[in-house]
Amino acid sequence: MSHEIQQYREPEATPVGHGGTRVEIHERPAWAINGWLGVLVVAACIAATILLAENKAGGFLAVPIVIGAVVLSSLIIVQPGHTKVVRFFGSYAGTARRTGLWWIVPLADRRTLSIRVRNFETNHLKVNDADGNPVEIAAIVVWQVADTSRASYAVDDYVNFVEVQAESALRHVATTHPYDDPGGDSTSLRGNVDVVAAELAQEVAQRVTIAGVEIVEVRISHLAYSPEIAQAMLRRQQASAVVAARARIVEGSVGMVEMALARLEEGGVVELDEERKAAMVSNLLVVLCADQPASPVVNTGTLYT
Repeated sequence: MSHEIQQYREPEATPVGHGGTRVEIHERPAWAINGWLGVLVVAACIAATILLAENKAGGFLAVPIVIGAVVLSSLIIVQPGHTKVVRFFGSYAGTARRTGLWWIVPLADRRTLSIRVRNFETNHLKVNDADGNPVEIAAIVVWQVADTSRASYAVDDYVNFVEVQAESALRHVATTHPYDDPGGDSTSLRGNVDVVAAELAQEVAQRVTIAGVEIVEVRISHLAYSPEIAQAMLRRQQASAVVAARARIVEGSVGMVEMALARLEEGGVVELDEERKAAMVSNLLVVLCADQPASPVVNTGTLYT
């Protein structure tokens, strides 16, 4: 009995994922003919109704009225940048994409869905980068509905779905890269903005494809350290900049000293022993590397006094 209870308490769970929840509906064109033909039918029904009323044929008066009402309710107008998703008694009947006046399947309901390019900016998210530093990041996502059937039936609210998935992808990408990489050995959020944006666009596109949405572009719109560590990180960046500047100055100064000694030896201007060379190198480095201008000292004696 205890063995059976143990087996019951330890079932093997497998993730469902998108493969188990995907709605297998793909967009297809809806049946539609020129709407002006429907207008002619409605006009003919009105004329027939008037004619029957004048002839006092009350038994047939309801026929043209019903036909005209059904046809009139089947006429739709598709505006530029919009579509009509047609559903016939609970079944997806297709999508009307061509603009203009159209006559669709009678007794079908329709839903207007925009296929224009949209964009939004995510909230300023506070996440930890790959080094554990809290950063604030936001992105602008440009997207468009590609499959109207999935946008209508695969998710509950495709607009909210895109926004939530974009923020989720942004959090994930931000945690996989450091904010800054002084050495340049890896991809950083600040130093490789285009690479991070391309990676973010790819991940967002994978997440929203179930809703029939295509991602046009994703760009980082805001990136900064969190206020609680911003001052400390600023001091670190300033220290790194000072060290890098000092290293460049020392490198240039050594080159100038080497060039000066070489020119003096080539021209035979003066012969210096090793001790005088060391003193000259020390003086030149002090002058070249100092923050403040050096005060010249005129030596009226010899080099050794």
